[in-house]
Amino acid sequence: MLLRHIRYLLAVAEHCNFTRAAEALHVSQPTLSQQIKQLEEALGAPLFDRSGRSVRLTDAGQAYVAYARRALQDLQAAKRAIHDVQDLSRGSLRLALTPTFTAYLAGPLLSRFHQRYPGINLSIEEMTQDRLEAALAEDRLDLAIAFAGEHLAEIDSQALFSETLSLMVGPQYPQPDSLPLTSEALGRQSLVLLSGDFATRRHIDRYCRQQGIAPRIVAEANSVSAIVEMVRHGQLATILPSSIAREQPGLRSLALQSALAPRRVVLLERRGAYRSAASQAFRQMLLDQGAGVASH
Repeated sequence: MLLRHIRYLLAVAEHCNFTRAAEALHVSQPTLSQQIKQLEEALGAPLFDRSGRSVRLTDAGQAYVAYARRALQDLQAAKRAIHDVQDLSRGSLRLALTPTFTAYLAGPLLSRFHQRYPGINLSIEEMTQDRLEAALAEDRLDLAIAFAGEHLAEIDSQALFSETLSLMVGPQYPQPDSLPLTSEALGRQSLVLLSGDFATRRHIDRYCRQQGIAPRIVAEANSVSAIVEMVRHGQLATILPSSIAREQPGLRSLALQSALAPRRVVLLERRGAYRSAASQAFRQMLLDQGAGVASH
């Protein structure tokens, strides 16, 4: 009963609406309202302010929700611990990567892990770094591969390798008059880049500001594969991890007079989270292989 009450409480707190929370939980609204009322009576304090159009947590509700969310995370971790098999004959791993890694890292890395541990069920998601860290903090992921920088307070990071970015073009792109390209010449290139909510784009924008240039961006996309295809079949250039040019047929890198600074790739996890046998094995595989992972 207590676990059910916690789930119902968190759902109403998330949706700020009993009807939407009931739909998300697949229960009737009267049932949900009754369960919340039982919880409030047991605690001796109202948890929600129902006087407005939307439902809001009271001060007591905000205090209780913080502990309830952590309790639910611990209970879910306990459940995974019970099902965790130390010999890795079965188990699960919830992993997320920022988008550029799926173009050159995810395939060989996850294939290698599956070959070693075929009984482990892999759940893999691609998401921006902000969403990725939030998912880790909420215990919806075990591990994530992202970039070093300012992280949420609940997140721990472990350095893996350095990644370099380069200007890359397709076979139809005209050969520049001279190489390496100066910053001024880069500013005249027609570019297709990732959209601004990606860490890679923010890194590129900082570089351009440092070089004192305003990039000529003719297209933006939220998909690395879409950008690769636009570059491969047209006369646009892009800036992406150098490893992508090595992995993708038809792409070639153009040298820049002022190269982009390398980025540190890190493994992220929630501080104090339960580490299943599968997550420990994946973590150790990454640390053992180090830079070899990126150059594969």
